[in-house]
Amino acid sequence: MRTTVLGYPRIGPNRELKRALESYWDGRITRDELDQVGAGLREETWRRLAELGLDALPSNTFSLYDQVLDTAVMLGAVPERYREAEDPYFAMARGTQGLAPLRMTKWFDTNYHYLVPEISPSTVFRLDASKPVGEVRQARALGFDTRPVMLGPVTFVLLAGALERLDEVLGCYEELLSALAAEGVSWVQLDEPALVCDRTKEELEAVRAAYERLCARPSRPSLLVAAYFGDLGEALPVLAGTPVEGIGVDLVRGSLPIELPGRTVFAGVVSGRDVWRTREAEALAALRAVRAGEVVVSTSCSLQHVPYSLAVEERLEPALRERLAFAEEKVAEVVALARLFAEGATPAPTSAAAPAGAERAEPSARSPYEVRAKVQAEHLGLPKLPITTIGSFPQTAQLRAARADRSLPRASYEALVEGEIERAIRVQERLGLDVLVHGEPERNDMVQYFAEHLDGFAVTEHGWVQSYGSRCTRPPLLHGDVGRPAPITVRWARYAQSLTAKPVKGMLTGPVTIVAWSFVRDDLPLREVTFQVADAIAREVRDLESEGISVIQVDEPALRELLPLRASAQPSYLQWAVAAYRRATSVAADRTQIHTHLCYSDAEQIISAIDALDADVTTIESARSGAPAPEGFPRGLGPGVYDIHSPRVPSEEEVESLLKAALDVLPAERLWVNPDCGLKTRTYEQVEASLANVVRATLRVREALL
Repeated sequence: MRTTVLGYPRIGPNRELKRALESYWDGRITRDELDQVGAGLREETWRRLAELGLDALPSNTFSLYDQVLDTAVMLGAVPERYREAEDPYFAMARGTQGLAPLRMTKWFDTNYHYLVPEISPSTVFRLDASKPVGEVRQARALGFDTRPVMLGPVTFVLLAGALERLDEVLGCYEELLSALAAEGVSWVQLDEPALVCDRTKEELEAVRAAYERLCARPSRPSLLVAAYFGDLGEALPVLAGTPVEGIGVDLVRGSLPIELPGRTVFAGVVSGRDVWRTREAEALAALRAVRAGEVVVSTSCSLQHVPYSLAVEERLEPALRERLAFAEEKVAEVVALARLFAEGATPAPTSAAAPAGAERAEPSARSPYEVRAKVQAEHLGLPKLPITTIGSFPQTAQLRAARADRSLPRASYEALVEGEIERAIRVQERLGLDVLVHGEPERNDMVQYFAEHLDGFAVTEHGWVQSYGSRCTRPPLLHGDVGRPAPITVRWARYAQSLTAKPVKGMLTGPVTIVAWSFVRDDLPLREVTFQVADAIAREVRDLESEGISVIQVDEPALRELLPLRASAQPSYLQWAVAAYRRATSVAADRTQIHTHLCYSDAEQIISAIDALDADVTTIESARSGAPAPEGFPRGLGPGVYDIHSPRVPSEEEVESLLKAALDVLPAERLWVNPDCGLKTRTYEQVEASLANVVRATLRVREALL
């Protein structure tokens, strides 16, 4: 064994799984037909990885929705309320009309969302090994021996907040190892990314005890414990002190400072987090620095975070294309690096990274919030508990087809967009919302749309990456210096405001989020790149304001996402991230109300930084997580009351309950009412029914305040 990858994309090269999932949810195909699509995608992946020359193939990296949810199901951690659902798996993932789904949040510091396991005192763990064993059997029938990949037991219980249940979970993993050994499996990969975060002595002791126990199993495969997204730090000697045969180390974001004689090190020298070609000289130097019994060349983490193949991208500039590597190309890099490593080759080093740009002066501050709030209240004249939405409205099939139709005359497309804007405005007026949005029908994605209008970016045609479930994005390629050659959103905001006397929000994506949800050049510090984007957004804020837009939302849902996993590095990041946001928004006048939005990102962990953004109104996700509104938040706050990531319609009673809970910790003068996120993924039927309930519940609560 010389080469492997820790995981691979699973949505399908042409998003086959996305289409199959949505067909199943709509009742157009059966569960058996959905499973057949999954089987076909797994077969295609194994064949392609073998064709590319990979020695060791992973299995069980495929998921119909989420690998953490798969682990919960494998361990029997299915809450009782879902067990009677028609399809418990998807009831947990998406909810049903009578059931809210499991909480969802970000996977460490990535834009992938996972479902948080729910473990209660009544949870009884029982192993169901049918999925990992079934994939081993499927691969073997095709002629491939594979290495099953599972979420590790320690990370699973830490994500669930149930470390005290680790012993019970380990019993299931012991059974699993025995079952896989009976199938003739030689290696099993247990992913433990939680080990690259700061861990307590108790947690590190749990790591040691867990892997000593699993290694003591008399009949088991060899264990690869893979930790990624950073440096193992204090967990490395703990793990090295157990009898595990293999350790996977992220050598792109971390290091291996100790010797591991007699162990197999899976050396992650090809990045699974970006799309830039690997610098061969640096990767080979990292491989040669490893002191271990055996070295396997690998990716730093699963390749599920990058698109499938560069081969289908026909419109990228040749000079940019030469700098890129998607999943297939990264597999080829792994194979090539292993050959060069074995041959002892020493390629010429690539050019050094560019120096940081000149230090930028911090923008001047706006007036204090208390001053601005009075000016804005007089100017906007909003009621208590003003109702708004986050930005996007449903996009019809006709609209999406028109956007993709390059032969459609520009005037015809713009007329269609204007029609959709008017539809969104009329729906909001009829339902009784207070601050409206234009619905963003012109936008394919909240980051890609801006990338298409800014210098320094390129976009792909087929570079889809899974965000959660069937949801995919095409992260732009931020490859050069950023500039804004012309206004981006002003035309549509001006048109929307002309249709109504109510205020319409200008909708912008913040600089940190644009950077976080792009593949960013690696020759400048991230801070410098983010400040370049902030300057472009600031020019857009000025232009919206000059057109009479009095409410401007600059979203930063990725603020928490980019937070370094180690506490020691977090203050520096938060300092420049907040500075970038304020650079983009401090150009606004006092009477312009600045909103921001954060969703599915454990906002409570960085509440002081959110406060430091100095936005007049902050909207956050609360409906699915049940996270309480932060007590005493000093500015306007909208804790979401409608979970838009589920098709279910919230009842008036649910909304009223959430509002009353928020009023227990916030004054009515600062409380806003809104969904958790944009409405693009929902249908108009779902949206209108849900917003109608939101409005009716809010009116009742308002009346009670009089």
